[in-house]
Amino acid sequence: MSDVKHMKWWGWGVDGVAFHHEDKPGFAPFVLDAVALDLHAAQPVQPPSFDDLDLPASKARKPLLTALTKAVTAEFVTTDAMERVVHTYGKSLRDLVRIRAGRISRTPDAVVYPGTEEELQKVVDAVVKADGVIIPFGGGSNIGGSLEPHPDETRPIVSVDMGRMNRLVEIDEAAGLARIQAGALGPDLEAQLAERGWTIGHFPDSFTHSTLGGWVATRSSGMQSDKYGDIADIVRGIRVVRPGGVLALRPLPSTSSGPSLREMVLGSEGRLGVISEVWAQVHRIPAKRIIHAYFFRTFDDGLAAMQAISESDAHPSITRVSDGRETGFSLATSKESKGVSKFVQDSLFGFLEGRGWKPGEVALSFIGFEGSPEHVQRTKRIVDRIVKRHHGLGVGTGPGVLYDQKKFDTPYLRDFLLDRGAAGDVSETAAPWSKLHDVHANAYAAAQRAFDELGRTGWIMSHLSHSYHSGACLYFTFAFVFGDDPIAEYDLVKNAIQQSFVDSGATISHHHGVGLEHAPWLAEDVSPEGVAVMGGLFAAVDPGSNFNPRKIVVS
Repeated sequence: MSDVKHMKWWGWGVDGVAFHHEDKPGFAPFVLDAVALDLHAAQPVQPPSFDDLDLPASKARKPLLTALTKAVTAEFVTTDAMERVVHTYGKSLRDLVRIRAGRISRTPDAVVYPGTEEELQKVVDAVVKADGVIIPFGGGSNIGGSLEPHPDETRPIVSVDMGRMNRLVEIDEAAGLARIQAGALGPDLEAQLAERGWTIGHFPDSFTHSTLGGWVATRSSGMQSDKYGDIADIVRGIRVVRPGGVLALRPLPSTSSGPSLREMVLGSEGRLGVISEVWAQVHRIPAKRIIHAYFFRTFDDGLAAMQAISESDAHPSITRVSDGRETGFSLATSKESKGVSKFVQDSLFGFLEGRGWKPGEVALSFIGFEGSPEHVQRTKRIVDRIVKRHHGLGVGTGPGVLYDQKKFDTPYLRDFLLDRGAAGDVSETAAPWSKLHDVHANAYAAAQRAFDELGRTGWIMSHLSHSYHSGACLYFTFAFVFGDDPIAEYDLVKNAIQQSFVDSGATISHHHGVGLEHAPWLAEDVSPEGVAVMGGLFAAVDPGSNFNPRKIVVS
């Protein structure tokens, strides 16, 4: 059997790693005030038992299994129950609620692990010949419903796990391009590049449990996209395995060869074929890398500063600013300060209050700088001047070091809340600078109306996570305690926030893709004619609907 490692079937990450609040004295009071959940009284539920699951039987028949075995050998084909469950859902809150409750109406019928593009081609051809369904699987971190088999699907469903195809194949050092197999997980990819002095510079929240192919398939963004670009900027060439052949796009710097096939593959979520390899832009590991923390008097001051930075000659790697609510949350999740650190922190906040700053409105910002020492110094000097003009104050690198250490741990907090009967989830969007204030205010108002309808104390907070010349991404986190119908209650809040995005002139998703979760708003985002064009593309290149059907365009 394959030695590819997966996340635990019922939650995020791996066993033995979890969020803990005992060393964070401000967290329990914060949660009690935010969502009326008493962490001292709440008894966490135990992980579900796999033996309690009632799974549908595999529909994979002998001829298909024989063909798959010929493609990759018997060692890398399985109908094992645990494997099928692991490959059924991603890690959205809706996915985790259902799988913890044993609500699994359809699973893949078989899981196959190709080790080469040639094997992948044989797998694709075998499944299409059998009129089966292919769902590509990377790290399983998707939160948009892109992995879920349709419950009414009667054809055999094969999950194609790319975990064995995880190598850095070659680097064109003169061009700064790396040829990489699509199944490479973030940490493995960076380690292979770092051995030769390079980095891809792409670090999404899911970095530790997501793959290069998954990033491409969902148009991912990373925490350092201000410098390195989103994955759409990083990808230069792609190979996509389709029935009978490979769509091969060479790594060219630019081309005018008709409509962009590269753009069609980006964000296609497996509907055009299975991504096997990617040529990606890579960069020499920077000589210096630092993250500075700043406080702004208000979130609006922080937004104005980020816009000014985007228009300036500065080129930071990270521009992030949290609103007052998220700043309060960040402080509540900090470990207890003692001695000199506590004195400095108390003195700082006393100083800010003395200048008329209100604690509930203060916005915490992290700005990253990478490159030569001279570039870092020059960029930071420009940023510091902009920060000062917008009522900001630098507080050094200490908080930035902690941010860097904990930046991939946030998903564990969602599981912590689920264990105690509460929802904690996200919605993210992007809009022009001119609309960001209204997008932020309208999302807050929509969430509060939903909380009021539920009769719950709810929480919403936000940060700006990526800046562009014309606008930025706003990333919202919301939470509340579940009642009797978790999915319906979650949908009420999530849908209200998503609808507020399109009503405010923002997009339905900046970097989590469409899948099933965001598909209801697609026509409002790209116009009905845009949906028709997408649907026409999928129907033309996949007339049998064999590739991850009903994702993005649901019909």
